[in-house]
Amino acid sequence: MSARNSRANKAAARERLRLERERQAKKDRIRRQVVVAVSTVAVLAAAGGIGYAVMQANKPSAWEAAKDAKVVKPKNTEGENGTTVVIGKPAAKKTLEVYEDSRCPICATFEQAVGETVKKDLDAGKYKLKYIGATFIDNSDNGEGSKNALSALGAALDVSPEAFMDYKAALYSANFHPEESDDKFAKDAYLLEVADSVDALKNNAAFKKNVENGTFDPWALKMSQTFDDSGVSGTPTLRMDGKKVVAEGSDNAPMTVEQFNAAVDKALKG
Repeated sequence: MSARNSRANKAAARERLRLERERQAKKDRIRRQVVVAVSTVAVLAAAGGIGYAVMQANKPSAWEAAKDAKVVKPKNTEGENGTTVVIGKPAAKKTLEVYEDSRCPICATFEQAVGETVKKDLDAGKYKLKYIGATFIDNSDNGEGSKNALSALGAALDVSPEAFMDYKAALYSANFHPEESDDKFAKDAYLLEVADSVDALKNNAAFKKNVENGTFDPWALKMSQTFDDSGVSGTPTLRMDGKKVVAEGSDNAPMTVEQFNAAVDKALKG
């Protein structure tokens, strides 16, 4: 082989090596650019996810938002924010105030024992009933069932006073009232299941919509504030003419029909 051919071959080999190095360098640059781009997207996605999570964490809950929302008054209510709920014949001269929390187990015992007697008294015009709903059990047990049930009672009251009374009885019934520690009333589906036992509410689209949309959530909070401002410290509490209606010889609400009739008759005379 001549010296000239040898030099030419070496030059060609060096050129091939140079071109191969350039191709490899180009591949490496592209690979680095892809890695950087993917990493940037991942970082942005993570940052976006964290930002969304922070935003969601700082977003007020439905009940926090309800504090500042406009109050929609249920039909069949009176007074500022519709928190005056009086049921019965207008001609009745006296009014029995009933203070209850929907999750209260003692309220359930009271309603199961005395609820039918109260209904008969109202139908007979013996007295009117003023209902004041509380939600303090939610605070002590970190739940939402008292508030949610009270809002659903507002939806029932929007249908009619009779639907309200029947729904209240159903919520407190042995069939549906949960243990105090079981926050079943926080679930709209369960409140609607209870409502299916009430003729006026079963398959009632307007009632269902108001429960699911929380239409009367702000009203429930205002009603709860009315209870807090009343000076009453526990449930059930009964009052007439500003005085507690209690079982004979105690400071507690009457828990049997006999105790209730005796206490109410005494209050009506007083």
